[in-house]
Amino acid sequence: MLIGELSRRTGVSPRLLRYYEEQGLLVAGRGPNGYRAYDEDSVVTVRKIRALLAAGLSTEVIRSVLPCARGDRPEFDWCAELRALLDRELAATDKRIDDLQRTRSTLAGYLAQS
Repeated sequence: MLIGELSRRTGVSPRLLRYYEEQGLLVAGRGPNGYRAYDEDSVVTVRKIRALLAAGLSTEVIRSVLPCARGDRPEFDWCAELRALLDRELAATDKRIDDLQRTRSTLAGYLAQS
């Protein structure tokens, strides 16, 4: 299928689909005319990418996680490396939340002085 059809079927813009390809998340063949040609599995791949992005993962992390992801949601084929990677991502997210809570508390304290 061409990029326009993949875009229509997934709701993801052609520009973003090209970005996913540049990041090594999506693979496109080339037709004789040079146009990108995607297979049926690309629809599921794009849905996995979107779900993983919605979970807050970077494209770099998704590149490592994607081979272990199955289905649209996705579910994972667990291995030690994948668990360790997601554990690190969760710890980094927890740290960002803690930092934001400290910042919020400080700002609230400033506002309470007025």
